[in-house]
Amino acid sequence: MPGIKLDIVTAERVVYSAEVDEVVAPGAEGQLGILPHHAPLMTILQGGELIVKKGGQEESLAISGGFLEVRPDHVIVLADQAERAEEIDAARAEEARKRAEERLKQKPSGTDEQRAEAALRRAMVRLSVLEKIKTRRKV
Repeated sequence: MPGIKLDIVTAERVVYSAEVDEVVAPGAEGQLGILPHHAPLMTILQGGELIVKKGGQEESLAISGGFLEVRPDHVIVLADQAERAEEIDAARAEEARKRAEERLKQKPSGTDEQRAEAALRRAMVRLSVLEKIKTRRKV
């Protein structure tokens, strides 16, 4: 069965580019499963785990939001930030989580509060992806 071309890009780099069997993405209203010949679609992505399935293997990426465009033979993810699971530094993500929580305990307001909440969400997504990877490897 032919696959579907997947490109995951951020403002800084191309994070992933290959032909895959399936893409599972964190849509704004829930998980989206994309297979070859999917109907055209454009949607907002929320932060979460993006799963790429190819040849019976799964690869996880942490994304912090963006957009997903589906064409019959191509999926394009324009992510605010994206990292492959193997690129995530667990200690750094844990430190970022702690820093964001400390900032939020100080009761910031306005933009400072929004930045702290966004930093906390990004750290939690990274840690969640790492935890899911560990769980899958044990099974």
